[in-house]
Amino acid sequence: MCGIAGELRFDGRSADLGAVDRMTACQVHRGPDGTGLWSNGRVALGHRRLSIIDLSAAGAQPMIDAPLGLTVVFNGCIYNHRQLRAELEGKGHRFFSTSDTEVIGKAYAEWGMQCVEHLLGMFAFVIVEHASGRAMLARDRLGIKPLYLDERPGRLRFASTLPALLESGDVDTSIDRTALEHYLSFHSVVPAPRTILTGVTKLPPATARMIEPDGRASDHVYWEPAFERDPDKAGWSDEDWQEALIGSLRTAVERRMVADVPVGVLLSGGIDSSLVVALLAEAGQTDLATFSIGFDSAGGESGDEFEYSSLVARHFGTDHHRIAIDSSRLLPGIDGTVAAMSEPMVSHDCVAFYLLSEDVSKSVKVVQSGQGADEVLGGYDWYPPLAGVPREETVAAYSRVFVDRPWGQLQQLLGPAWRDAARPDSATSFLTAQFARPGAETSVDAALRNDTTIMLVDDPVKRVDNMTMAWGLEARVPFLDHEFVELVAQIPPELKLSDGGKGVLKRASRGLVPDAVIDRTKGYFPVPAIRQLEGRYLERVRAALHDPAARERGLFDTARVERMLADPNSERTTLGSNALWQLALLEMWLQEHGIR
Repeated sequence: MCGIAGELRFDGRSADLGAVDRMTACQVHRGPDGTGLWSNGRVALGHRRLSIIDLSAAGAQPMIDAPLGLTVVFNGCIYNHRQLRAELEGKGHRFFSTSDTEVIGKAYAEWGMQCVEHLLGMFAFVIVEHASGRAMLARDRLGIKPLYLDERPGRLRFASTLPALLESGDVDTSIDRTALEHYLSFHSVVPAPRTILTGVTKLPPATARMIEPDGRASDHVYWEPAFERDPDKAGWSDEDWQEALIGSLRTAVERRMVADVPVGVLLSGGIDSSLVVALLAEAGQTDLATFSIGFDSAGGESGDEFEYSSLVARHFGTDHHRIAIDSSRLLPGIDGTVAAMSEPMVSHDCVAFYLLSEDVSKSVKVVQSGQGADEVLGGYDWYPPLAGVPREETVAAYSRVFVDRPWGQLQQLLGPAWRDAARPDSATSFLTAQFARPGAETSVDAALRNDTTIMLVDDPVKRVDNMTMAWGLEARVPFLDHEFVELVAQIPPELKLSDGGKGVLKRASRGLVPDAVIDRTKGYFPVPAIRQLEGRYLERVRAALHDPAARERGLFDTARVERMLADPNSERTTLGSNALWQLALLEMWLQEHGIR
């Protein structure tokens, strides 16, 4: 829901309203239903609106609460806004709208920075105090909604997308060397606060930042899942965990139906999205719109999972839409997908989500998705090898199954100007610091904690937000309800890894979801033409890597790139992605945004 932008000045100058206007206009795709600007001397705020809750003009932003002396811009949805409204009314607050935006402002007035601890939902927001000039920035616990920053002496600019900041001008677009190494090590994941560009950072998830009028800032990290056993649940049986899991997910799904417009479901045919549909049907939801996507086969790989999504749709009687993507849409869809990325993202799923969202947005404004279940419940194949690994050996074991390239191989891939074997191994240094944090009792727990709080945020979650919001479609992710995440973090790893992964979820789903869906092999949004590069798709990759800007930049060793182009489908990353696509995608993104 929505795109936000703004500028705070700390040098006595007025905010550049023109720059904020450009950033706001650049995000029209995130909020096609309305626009707003507000300025007050050293502060200017902008907003593009996607109307989901309180469709009236009273819900427009930037929202000025004159009695409280606050202005708010907000992207996301607060699922418990009605309950908070009642609580705040009991404390004497009076409301002029039915929007969740106003609830955030009142909550800030009541609880200050701790207001975030009362919010259930996905959000990125900025609140400005008129009298003091202080500003608070905040991001939700799982980083579902983004907030990009361009900080320099005298001012701060922020926006929901990185390209919006570029539109404001005067951004340091040099490539961050450590971020480049992370991109090539972690499948395009660049952990916060870094981005691929030196001059742009990200507010980390679960962070509230207070900024004083002189620019001084202080952070409050308000949430972190423990991934430890709860002594009070030591005697729980497998069935107890299954019952608790379904109960928590049932609540999470119900919360995400809060809207003043219809809510559909992205139905891949896997267990995660199928369970969301099952729980909605159980709750009496009728005429539920579901959507699945399919592509042409290539390289011996099937391009759709319609068999399973159609089975689920028939079983629950949904209004199902099978979206078969004609091959003529795929190649231009790649360029559209790259343009929609706030940061380079290598997964071929991006194209699937982009094209799916284009069609889904013609029917509904809000959908629920099964995203996040694999990361919090141990559904990926790199978790089982960590079982039984001593905790002190976790970094080495995790690196073997997850990191794309050991440090030496990474140095060989980089161009001469970007190599520096004498530098510390940035991937190992980062993982060592993450895995050394207190908590997370076992190696599997440590990997799940890292993937839930780092990898998930800057790959799958970002992918879904960018691709759905490119078409003004809001995606909600019940498996990332923070209370659900807290619960499943306590589940013993062996229950998660059983039955080929996500065992506790599969067992809990028996009787709710058709057995054929539970017992199938793991699927994904397949785009075979990208996984198996040939023809026009290979030529698009070749054009990106041979572009004069790419040659001048020299990110990658020329001879190595030519060998990969000669045999484009043989080299894979540790997790099986096409390695050539990974290099080309970065260049496509840099070229799309005119970065030299």
